[in-house]
Amino acid sequence: MSSGGPPTIVSIAERAGVSIASVSRVLNGLGARPETEDRVRRAAAELGYVPNAVARSLKDGHTRQLTFAVPDIGNPVYVAMVREIQAVAKAAGYRLLLHSTDADVAEELGVVRSLADRTSDGLVLVPIRITPEHVEALTAAPGPVVVIGSLPDGVPVDAVQADSVTGAELAVRHLVETGRRRIAFVNGPVDTVPGGNRGRGYRAALAACGIPYDPGLVAATEFGVGAGARATARLLDARPGLDAVFCANDQLAIGAARALHARGRRIPEDTAVAGMDDSELAVAAWPPLTSVDLGAGERGRRAARMLLERLGPQDGEPVPARRTTAAPRLVVRGSTSPGASPAGSDEQEGAKSA
Repeated sequence: MSSGGPPTIVSIAERAGVSIASVSRVLNGLGARPETEDRVRRAAAELGYVPNAVARSLKDGHTRQLTFAVPDIGNPVYVAMVREIQAVAKAAGYRLLLHSTDADVAEELGVVRSLADRTSDGLVLVPIRITPEHVEALTAAPGPVVVIGSLPDGVPVDAVQADSVTGAELAVRHLVETGRRRIAFVNGPVDTVPGGNRGRGYRAALAACGIPYDPGLVAATEFGVGAGARATARLLDARPGLDAVFCANDQLAIGAARALHARGRRIPEDTAVAGMDDSELAVAAWPPLTSVDLGAGERGRRAARMLLERLGPQDGEPVPARRTTAAPRLVVRGSTSPGASPAGSDEQEGAKSA
């Protein structure tokens, strides 16, 4: 009998008392007599045999693995997405691989091109910038890709978008409705898709409400708590009369609240604060943070389902690239409305532009 090393079809055949060909048929799902199948599977279990997934993928062209690539695995928005993608993938018999790109363009392009290595059957990608290099790589992608984010027209991959423009408008209009007029804006990098869209929504809402745009009330920084605190402190120095701070995500808003507390300002009595994403941070903040829910979990769920549809049987003509948009929803809490429920209340909902 064979000894030493991992179990092989030879050692399984010897243990089961059957031919090597019979073992091969059973392990590859080709069928055999019930008695033979039982003996082979029992012997394989006794020897600790584990199927070689790489070899199997080379044979049938499928790894049963999907990749999810995000800019920052610590961001609660992407955590919400990965939970939903994981649930959809697992239900369909797939494992999910997680890749953190740090929003590095080379990393994002590399993970798209790595589909050619056949270590994953498909990719859900979250880029915060779309460059000509992204367009080129996505157009030539060697496997199915779904992007969570906005794409230019003509890029032949599916995309699930957030409506950040309308979401920002909802937040600013709410602040105006609570009596605020000197509304500061702490944005992320303006060269990113979310930074650009949320900036447009802020200005559109001010114009619609008849409030002049004041560039001195606007700061752009990196997405993060510390960056939000520093940017808000600078705004308070430049415009001490500001009565609200709208932030492009919840991390920035938590930082803004920290800076306001440090100056002895009461939230919302002296200065209201609103964020975007309605992440778990919003409920954990004090006071609980008014925020715009951009449907992070829903976007993840839709992206996973679209990817699985691309991996399924394709009948007839190829389906053109699809675009879908999750509607934003304003959730009002104590940072703008004293006495509001910590869990928040739905105030407005809408979807106009991607």
